[in-house]
Amino acid sequence: MNHALTLIADRGATSLSPGIIARVRAAVGGGEPTLLSPGEAVDIPVPSRPDDALVRNAIGTGRIDAVTVKTRGRRKGMLIADMDSTIVIGETLDELADFAGLKGKIAAITRRSMNGEIDFAEALRLRVSMLKGLPLDALEKTWDRVSLTPGAKELIATMQANNALTALVSGGFTFFTGKVAALVGFDVHRSNVLMDDGTALTGEIEEPILDGTAKLSTLRELAAMRGLKMGATLAVGDGANDLAMLRDAGLGVAFHARPIVAAEVGARVDFCDLRALLFIQGYRVGEFRDA
Repeated sequence: MNHALTLIADRGATSLSPGIIARVRAAVGGGEPTLLSPGEAVDIPVPSRPDDALVRNAIGTGRIDAVTVKTRGRRKGMLIADMDSTIVIGETLDELADFAGLKGKIAAITRRSMNGEIDFAEALRLRVSMLKGLPLDALEKTWDRVSLTPGAKELIATMQANNALTALVSGGFTFFTGKVAALVGFDVHRSNVLMDDGTALTGEIEEPILDGTAKLSTLRELAAMRGLKMGATLAVGDGANDLAMLRDAGLGVAFHARPIVAAEVGARVDFCDLRALLFIQGYRVGEFRDA
């Protein structure tokens, strides 16, 4: 069998029981399961990708993700990750807007942009223009609110320990990607530059804007630099501006994604944290590294 169906349970809410594993295996005609983490993750060998509805019906209502990948070339040599609502919880621009009393208004534009309803670059320029005059100390105050998504450090440390290049590529801002990259341990970070006059934001962004097209270009550029075929790359993100890189990567994972992304990307993590990306690549929990 040349595919693996990986089941991963949201460990804070449920457990992957032998009964669930047996039901799914029977439904898909799978081979002998391989335990990746007790009660949390298992691989079931399958000849091809099974029907999603069939798998979900066998799982039931539990908070359990199911992702099927080819076993050949399963462990990737490069990871490119979105930042907001992927590596960190929430949207840093929305939190920054809170210090201007504009969180609700700007968050509404963010939602429309991430759902692909409006152009990303236009939406970003509009939101940043609304922050003109915001004192620079709001950036540090926003950083104090930022929380990493569980599993982020394990994901990066484990892939790096296996010689993978890791890149944080965001439509957000260098102030935050620099700090997140340093905290988590990314090799590379790229994002947009907020302009200021030394004391406050000017309401402008340095051009060109890093949008979905730029994310795709970065994926291809870094893969070529590393001498990797696209099949050896992994991309993860949640918004419409991530779609191009998710489609082009060897493995694109929609992580707690917006509907437009979840509908178009085959590999989805809807319930679990970022440890799921390691299980999907076939790592056992004993191989995980902690930064």
